[in-house]
Amino acid sequence: MRRYLPVARQHFLAALAGTSVVVKSLSAAAVLLYLLSFGLDTAYGLAVTPGYLLPPNFWVWTLLTHGLVEQRAWGLAAALATLGAAGRLLEPLWGALELLVFFAVVNISVGLLAALAYFLTYVASFHLDYLFAVRIHGGLGFLGGVLVALKQTMGDSTVLKVPQVRMKAVPMLLLLLLALLRLAALVESNVLASYGFGLLSSWVYLRFYQRHSRGRGDMSDHFAFATFFPEILQPVVGLVANLVHGVLVKVRVCRKTVKRYDVGAPSSITISLPGTDPQDAERRRQLALKALNERLKRVEDQSAWPSMEDEEEEAAAAKADTPLLPDPGAASKSPGQESNLISFQDAPAQL
Repeated sequence: MRRYLPVARQHFLAALAGTSVVVKSLSAAAVLLYLLSFGLDTAYGLAVTPGYLLPPNFWVWTLLTHGLVEQRAWGLAAALATLGAAGRLLEPLWGALELLVFFAVVNISVGLLAALAYFLTYVASFHLDYLFAVRIHGGLGFLGGVLVALKQTMGDSTVLKVPQVRMKAVPMLLLLLLALLRLAALVESNVLASYGFGLLSSWVYLRFYQRHSRGRGDMSDHFAFATFFPEILQPVVGLVANLVHGVLVKVRVCRKTVKRYDVGAPSSITISLPGTDPQDAERRRQLALKALNERLKRVEDQSAWPSMEDEEEEAAAAKADTPLLPDPGAASKSPGQESNLISFQDAPAQL
């Protein structure tokens, strides 16, 4: 294990070198709080405790700090890897400021939703441990957000070849893994809550609220909520999601999908949804064209087509075998054949 630590450190520093000051500052803060955790209980004052977030305490600063609090080495490694991946893959597309906004939105939403969930659990069970013994912290919420963003931007890319796993399936696979670990009592409930609410909050933000040059949100079909689930469940999930979206539109939490029709288009009527990315459509077209070319190439390799030179050689050989003068015997046989045909046609019909 110690042999691979310098290599991992070198790769991490190389990945961090190409990022902005935002990613570097967040990574440094996570490392500093991890080192302070050996002498101080950083989770008490900086993690979200549902009972302290509610009145009369109002520890609202924990909504911003809990995503950087790590008390285990594997948690710190996962948080740093998440920040590095966000800096390398998302920051060039969004910019440093938007990445910081995304980090803040996801962590605040995770803290609020998790505190609300534990408060409702306390109301149902009247166990004070759900209010004061639970500490919501760590980078798993932001990890869920980054995976959702990568599904949006590069969902068709292959993560594993054997078995084949695409990026769009990774968020739900990790959620299923954490759920199984929770059922086996190998992880705490706050781990599953942080990651699950990170998935949900990041999807809502990217789907409806993120501002960019094309408008707000991403209403493309490949980023619908049902696409996070297997194909057999997508119709049912899509129906429920549409009902929930309709209710949220009525209470003005979400905006209604607006379609714009370009009647003046020269070829046909075009429909554009706010937030759809033309680059995404071009990327999908290129992937489809690449798959078609590979399929045609396999078909050409399996069947050997004759070349034009072979066809010309065969035609020349057939022309050389053909005699220049007609055969006298064939000419003498032709009247006989013609007479036979004539006599056959002139034969009387049978009654």
